[in-house]
Amino acid sequence: MTVTLNMRARLRDLPIPAAAAACLLSFVAFWMAQRAANVTMLDLSVYRAEGETVLAGGDLYAMRATSANLPTTYPPFAALLFTPLTLLGVPEMRTLATAGNLLLLLALVHLSLRLVGRDRRGEALWVAAVLVWCEPVWTTLRYGQINLLIAVVVLWDLTRRENNRWAGIGIGLATAVKLTPGLFVVLLLAVGVARARAQGRPWNPWLRQAATATGVFLTVTLVSAVILPYDSRRFWTEMIFETGRVGRTEETANQSLSGVVARLLHTTDPGVWWLAAAALVGVAGLAVAVVAALRGDRPVAVVACATTALLVSPISWSHHWVWCVPLLILLATRVRPVWTAATALVFASFALWWVPHAPAPVRLELHQNAGQMLLSGLYTLVGVGLLAAFGVTLWRRSRTA
Repeated sequence: MTVTLNMRARLRDLPIPAAAAACLLSFVAFWMAQRAANVTMLDLSVYRAEGETVLAGGDLYAMRATSANLPTTYPPFAALLFTPLTLLGVPEMRTLATAGNLLLLLALVHLSLRLVGRDRRGEALWVAAVLVWCEPVWTTLRYGQINLLIAVVVLWDLTRRENNRWAGIGIGLATAVKLTPGLFVVLLLAVGVARARAQGRPWNPWLRQAATATGVFLTVTLVSAVILPYDSRRFWTEMIFETGRVGRTEETANQSLSGVVARLLHTTDPGVWWLAAAALVGVAGLAVAVVAALRGDRPVAVVACATTALLVSPISWSHHWVWCVPLLILLATRVRPVWTAATALVFASFALWWVPHAPAPVRLELHQNAGQMLLSGLYTLVGVGLLAAFGVTLWRRSRTA
């Protein structure tokens, strides 16, 4: 432990240029590795096709794009945001997306360090140089995904001063683009109501932030409905219920409870078993987040809420787990280095891809043995274990308080 603390002290003492050089070198190596792997950025191409469909007045949810025949899965507001991509050529778009995502990783590390109270000079550069090699980050850039942007916008809200009048805008926008961040609105509301009752006041910053997020979400969704009435009606009445459009539940890349249960039961439809597991984990995880927030432990509350959202979502692809960045930074400040290293190894090992997997119509994931199921469910197991550990810690603290 002493050696680890000494190493951290030495890193903090190193000048900013050294940290910047190390980060730049790591990012350049990462960029070269991505090019050597011939990444396709399929999802980014789908985003561009969505923007083109909107501008052409086409049917957004009938659209199919790329060689993989991928559909639109996000709400109409997201497609409106993607229209500027049509102004770029494909090579320029890919270059800009890669550079932008690397900058977003830096921002996510910076906000995560601020969340845990360790926002020191140059530290974000050192941490980003390492965490860029985690599988969720690699896969996000491989597909040209928006996961880092969503995480940054949400954390930007949650690391502001409690009485900031603009707090909540980021969460509202993120929820309008991708529904999963909506669980943070539930967290804000639950904590706000609990505090209002405890303090005997009808209003507080948590309720204000929840109201702002909800208002922003409703506003941009209604504006999108005015601009794209047909697509909005189809999404909110039909597409939102068709989780199969996103992908196959049993795919190895699906690191939510539904994916693990599907592979465990060797079925394409985990049905009631997934619903029971999601309800149990959802209630327990949100309770952990609320209790942590009420006790002033915002880092645990944020990470617990994000983890819960990933676990209970019908589909949480491995690249959605970019929340491993604040998770690992939180662990580095709270637990023994061996536990942080073990968790980091899970996200850096790419172990979930070591098992048999294949695109449709082949369904190799339905025939995994016990060892393969373990590897293909590592993110989910880490998430459930993390929530359990948070819950036990909070319970012990309540008994000694």
